[in-house]
Amino acid sequence: MKRKNFSPNTIKNYLNGLKQFLIWVNVPIEEVDYRKVLFYIDYQLARGLSARTINFHLSRIRLFYDYLIYDQGLKIDNPVKKGIALRMPKPLPQFLKDGEVDIFLKVVDDRRDKAIFMLMLRSGLRVGEVAGLTIGAIEFQKGRLLVYSGKGRKDRVAYMSKDALKALVDYLQHRPKTKIKHVFLVERGVYKGQPISVRGIQKRIEYYARKAGIKISAHRLRHTMATQMLNAGAELESIQDLLGHEQIKTTQRYCKVSNRKVQKDYYETMDRITSKSKAALTNS
Repeated sequence: MKRKNFSPNTIKNYLNGLKQFLIWVNVPIEEVDYRKVLFYIDYQLARGLSARTINFHLSRIRLFYDYLIYDQGLKIDNPVKKGIALRMPKPLPQFLKDGEVDIFLKVVDDRRDKAIFMLMLRSGLRVGEVAGLTIGAIEFQKGRLLVYSGKGRKDRVAYMSKDALKALVDYLQHRPKTKIKHVFLVERGVYKGQPISVRGIQKRIEYYARKAGIKISAHRLRHTMATQMLNAGAELESIQDLLGHEQIKTTQRYCKVSNRKVQKDYYETMDRITSKSKAALTNS
């Protein structure tokens, strides 16, 4: 995984998932077969895990056996066969309606938290990208951010709207002086002054979600930005670049929830169709 330049966090997650399998299995790893993997899937389903999570587990196990076969030279078959993965449901991206965005932002009374949420809502940053943001990555005059080692360890440029930039500047003006390069810091408790963690940001979102009475998550804020931009007429390729999607089909999911754009296209097209039909009837 290090050779493939996986991030340390991804490697840690893979190892934790693999550890769960090795604890569960009751035969030597060389004797694990296809049927044993099927039993493991049944075990995970009984635990109530989602198809997505189970498929992640299977991916980790497959990678581990590829390592044993190709790197260690074990004369065994990979028990995780092609086609064994569970079918994945394809839910529509969840986003906030305009009124819900206003309600949510009204209950956010902390400068740091507002700046964090605005970067997700206006710049499309992932929660990990916000937690890892450093002062040196901000270009205030150009109104943009340099996102280093995003998902897939890819760098990209993200832009800040005027209200997002204002919220960020307002926070930094009141932020305690420190040598720490990370932008967002813990404000209370034992870890005060240290960079806020991903879980720390998620807890703040959960707090404000309860306060606002709205179902909100970090990813839902990001989805909201994509949906709003598409509704406002932004090109799909531009949204793809802004969100850091590797494949356009990932971004195309937002077309299914971009109701205003679809509605506009539908009525404009139908007007042309019905106009032609009326003209044909009149001429006949």
